[in-house]
Amino acid sequence: MKFGRIRGAAVAAAVATGAAACSAPGDGSGGGGGSADSVVIGVASEPDTLSPLLGYGKDGNSKIFDGLLARDADLELTPALAEALPEVGDDGRRYTYTLREGVEFSDGEPLTAADVVFTYETILDAKTNNTARSELDAVKEVRAEGDDKVVFTLKYPYAPFAARTVLPIVPEHIAGKQDPNTGAFNTEPIGTGPYVLSDWRKGEKLTFKANPRYWGGAPKVKTVTMAIIEDDDVRATRLRTGDLDGAVLPPNLAAAFKDDKDSTTYEAKSYDFRTVTLPTAGKVTGDRAIRRALDAAVDREAMVDKILDGAGRAAYGPLPVDDPWFAKGIERSQDLAEAQRILDTAGWKAGGDGVRAKDGRKASFTLLYPSGDKVRQDHALAYASDAKKAGIEVKVESATWEVIEPRMKDDAVLAGGGSTGDPDFGLYTLLHSSLAGNGFNNMGRYDNPALDKALDTGRRGQDTATREKAYDTLQRELVKNPGSTFLTHIDHLYVLADRWSGPTTQLEPHEHGFASGPWWNLQDWQPKK
Repeated sequence: MKFGRIRGAAVAAAVATGAAACSAPGDGSGGGGGSADSVVIGVASEPDTLSPLLGYGKDGNSKIFDGLLARDADLELTPALAEALPEVGDDGRRYTYTLREGVEFSDGEPLTAADVVFTYETILDAKTNNTARSELDAVKEVRAEGDDKVVFTLKYPYAPFAARTVLPIVPEHIAGKQDPNTGAFNTEPIGTGPYVLSDWRKGEKLTFKANPRYWGGAPKVKTVTMAIIEDDDVRATRLRTGDLDGAVLPPNLAAAFKDDKDSTTYEAKSYDFRTVTLPTAGKVTGDRAIRRALDAAVDREAMVDKILDGAGRAAYGPLPVDDPWFAKGIERSQDLAEAQRILDTAGWKAGGDGVRAKDGRKASFTLLYPSGDKVRQDHALAYASDAKKAGIEVKVESATWEVIEPRMKDDAVLAGGGSTGDPDFGLYTLLHSSLAGNGFNNMGRYDNPALDKALDTGRRGQDTATREKAYDTLQRELVKNPGSTFLTHIDHLYVLADRWSGPTTQLEPHEHGFASGPWWNLQDWQPKK
C-alpha cells in the first residue's frame, strides 16, 4: 500500500447526514478496474439536495458548481468565477469582484453578475430553507455593477468574508423560475463546474459526466459515479472485489489494503470531531454535574489508539490541538476520581447496581448513533464503558438519521462536526443559542450567555487579538460548562485504484467523501500512461 501525500496547511475550524446499497458491476458505471477515463467511488451518504440555495457545496468543492473563489490544495483562496481575489474597501465593509470572461453554465447560457446577486439574495431570504444562512449574517447588500462586477456591502467588518465567497453560484434563468425549497433544481442542477449530473438514483448512486463547456477545460475523467453505500464493511468489500475504484474507509478497514500494490491509501488530517451531544432538556443530561463528570471520565487517548488505530487526535473541544486558535492548556486526561467527586458533590449517590441516582432518578440516558457507522458505534460503546466507571449508565442504540433527527432534542447523539477556515465557520452554528434546534445546528440546544457573547465578539471583532481572546474564552467556558463531550478528531482515510496521476488530499472539514478526499480535484486528474 502506498500512502498519498498529505496536503493542507493548518488553518482554523459544522454537522451530519445518510443511504444503502447500489449498482452492481457491469451496469455501465465503470467500476472493476475499468478505463482511466471513468471512476466509481464508494461514499457513506448522499446529499439531501444538490442546490446551493439550500446549502449544498457551501464550503466549496462541488463538482457541479463554482464559487467566486475556490481553495487550492493548501486551502489558500484562489480565483474561480472571479478573475482575481476581491478588492476590499471602506475599512473592510466593501468587497468587489470582477467576473471571469467567457464562463457559461452547462446549458450554454453565460454567467453574469445578476446570477451572483440572485444566489446570495435567495439564500439570505428568510423564506428559503437554508440552515446555514447565519454564516452570511454580515452581508447588508449585494448588487451588480454591469454584467461583470459584483459588490458586497457588509453591516460590519467580517475578517473571513472572502472565504465565504466559495459559495456556489446558480443560474437565475433556471432557479429563479422555481421555488427554491421545492423546485426541480434541487435534483436537476445546472452549474458552471467541471461535471454535469446525468443520473441520480436516490439511495443508490449519482452519475456525473464531464462538462465540455467547463471554463477550466474539459476533464480527462469523463464519467464519475458516486455509489451510496452506508455500511463501512460493505463499502470495503465492494472495493476489494473491484466493484469500486475508490472509497472512504475507517482506519481498521483501510488497513486491510496495506499490501495491495494496485491501490494507494490517502490520509487527510481534518477538523472532523466526534462528540456526544448532551441535550439541556434531558432530565439527566441537562444536569451540569453529569456533563462535567462525563467529560472527566472519558479516555480520549484510548479512543484514538484503539478505535482510530492512531489515525486521529484527542478532542478537548471543537478545535483540534494543532489549530492556531486552540486554547493552550485545556488538554486533559481521563480522571475518574474527579468524575466521582463531581457527582458526589452534586448529590448523585452510588446505587447497589453501580448506577448513581439523585432524587429518585437514575443517572441513565440513551445515546444514539447512525446505523452502519462502525467508527461512531465504537466511540459510543467506549463512551458508555467509561461512563459506567463513574456510575453513569449510557444505553447505546443505533438508528437511521430519519429516526435520530426528531429525537435530538431529548436524546444524546454520537455526532460529528468541524469546519476548516475561520473558527466562526463551525463554532457559531454548533454552539450559538439562537440556532438551537435549527436543523443539525446546536443539536443539544445548548444555551450559555457567556458563549454567545464570545461567539458574537469573535464574529464581529475587527482585530486579531480581540478575536483570539473571544475564542480562547469560548473554549475554556466549554471545559467549565460542557454542552457535549468532545472525544476525537479523526483522520480521513481513502483507498483509490492506482490508475491516475494528480490525486492529493486537503485538510478537511466534517463533511467529506462526496466532494473531498483524493477526488476533490478530480477535474485535474490525468490517466497514467
